[in-house]
Amino acid sequence: MPGQTEHIILFDGVCNLCNGSVQFVIRNDKMKQFKFASLQSAKGQELLAAGGFDQHKSDSFVLISGGNYYTQSTAALRVMKLLGGRFSLLYGLIIVPKFIRDGVYNLIARNRYKLFGKRDECMIPTAELKSRFL
Repeated sequence: MPGQTEHIILFDGVCNLCNGSVQFVIRNDKMKQFKFASLQSAKGQELLAAGGFDQHKSDSFVLISGGNYYTQSTAALRVMKLLGGRFSLLYGLIIVPKFIRDGVYNLIARNRYKLFGKRDECMIPTAELKSRFL
């Protein structure tokens, strides 16, 4: 489980949108508080199981923070809040009813491969980023 200032993002390792999102977080995570694991990895599967998720029907994005699991739009908004600065302003969208936020999220998630493409294999982190991946 993550420590107090560490947060884990589980992402679809073959999704171009998800990989782009991870790269965005890495670039903007000045405090290096986020760790990453693909949903397809052994560690990702272990963390999903620990959270009570069906490993074969998991969301495309999960945030584990403070022992809590967040999914869909709530996870994305919490990441923005944790990044701080101007990104934290996006957390204000949390007031939009969850069914609307998640409806938009699910529409994008369902079509992410069509819209953004898919890789044949999971992203392999560079040597300097390896410590950020579980």
